[in-house]
Amino acid sequence: MRLLKQTPEDYYNAPYAEFPALIRGIVAVVMGILWAFSKLMWRWKVEDADLLFERQEGRGSVVICNHTSMAELLAVETALFFGGRRIRPIFKSEFAKSKIVRWAFSRVGGIPVERGTADMKCLRAAQHALQRGEDVLIFPEGTRIRSREIKPEVHGGFALIAQMGKAPVNPLAICGWSDITPAGKRLMRPKKCWIRAGKAVSLSDAPAELKRKERLAWFESEAMSRVYAMRDELCAEHPGRF
Repeated sequence: MRLLKQTPEDYYNAPYAEFPALIRGIVAVVMGILWAFSKLMWRWKVEDADLLFERQEGRGSVVICNHTSMAELLAVETALFFGGRRIRPIFKSEFAKSKIVRWAFSRVGGIPVERGTADMKCLRAAQHALQRGEDVLIFPEGTRIRSREIKPEVHGGFALIAQMGKAPVNPLAICGWSDITPAGKRLMRPKKCWIRAGKAVSLSDAPAELKRKERLAWFESEAMSRVYAMRDELCAEHPGRF
């Protein structure tokens, strides 16, 4: 890829290894800065990280996580990046309306999705990334959920992407980020937060007697159940935090 003649669409579909060396170098530096910042602010680590970094030879995985704050993105993305994964985050297309944001997100490997539609461009780009051995990061809740009392609407496209890419789903759960910015304030506070990895789930794990659509529904439900089980465990271990 040429540094100055590529459009964001070219980056959405190109292998990360073919991004211009300067872009990859800048991304590594920025990720290092964000990793150090998030570590100092929130003192996180990935619990049971070995479950997250187990790899299926020659194929990526879909990483899913609950979502409470924009800040946790720094920890999750940098943890994956420095764990050796080349992550393609799925981001809502509303962000792509800004040329600067669109340019930046495409250079870190992001792929936009038109929520509420069967966005085949996104699905195919994510499928091909998985088949190349890259990983796809998705927050299925689609928006920040700041309380356990809120029942989120889960967007199940992650299960379809995993099915298309013949990839497992790696569940993550986070806890503690929802209250790092006090009500009425803009500045984030340094507070300890947590990330936990769970056992991967594959479509082949579904009960054999289920029909095709039922298997996909089971896949989605089982993956999210593991996320929420870990989230609830973390909340129980750290009362008052979410």
